[in-house]
Amino acid sequence: MQFLHNDDGVIHYALEGPADAPVIMFANSLGTDFRMWDAMAARLGDRYRILRYDMRGHGLTTAPPRSYSMAGLADDCIALLDHLELDQVHFCGLSIGGMVGQQLAGAHGERLASVTLCDTTMRMPEPEMWRERARQVRAEGLEGLADGTMERWFTAAFRDTPTVAGIRNMFLRTSPTGYAGCCDAIAEMDLEPMAAAIDVPALVIVGEDDPGTPVSAAEALVERIRDARIRIIPEAAHLPCVEQPALVADMLTAFLAGQR
Repeated sequence: MQFLHNDDGVIHYALEGPADAPVIMFANSLGTDFRMWDAMAARLGDRYRILRYDMRGHGLTTAPPRSYSMAGLADDCIALLDHLELDQVHFCGLSIGGMVGQQLAGAHGERLASVTLCDTTMRMPEPEMWRERARQVRAEGLEGLADGTMERWFTAAFRDTPTVAGIRNMFLRTSPTGYAGCCDAIAEMDLEPMAAAIDVPALVIVGEDDPGTPVSAAEALVERIRDARIRIIPEAAHLPCVEQPALVADMLTAFLAGQR
């Protein structure tokens, strides 16, 4: 296990793969940890150096007891890159990880060779819902959200697999404090200016059946970014890297090959 100590505690990360290969940095979704990228690491780890980390309040990373912001979550990434002496990486984030990716690419684009934004959006249409969810989780924990979350994250055909049962366990083990802090960041975000400022090649990936950050949100993101393309994953909902890992890996490989 690898940790970066900071003022809030620690950031948990893993850096694996050939030392001389280009680095892909992966950012997890709300309510998961960096193990959600296991299938990507297995498929890409022979050609790329894989940097995964647990977002603030998730996995083994410290959960500070306050609201978070997208700028702060992006600063965590910069701190980790500085700690590892990585001048530039390819970045891939899903859901809130993709929101962090927009903030990072818009404000710190010199640190990125490219950005891949999966199942994400520039803003949520009902910010008060996220504030209420944060209040609920702080008071009651995550148990009451688990079933509905799995329904949104995965298609019905995939939902009865052992993989989803494991992801549900991962969700329930997330810190309520960390989850709520990230909900506050989502409620307050407006990433349209960040998306417009992105000046690196961008790939936008979205599950065809994603109900939370749908294809229309991905299309709006592509329209806002200067150099972006979209890929829609069939038979997948909010976590296509888990539900259709081979297809996502192939799309990411093709995109990154074009950046060399």
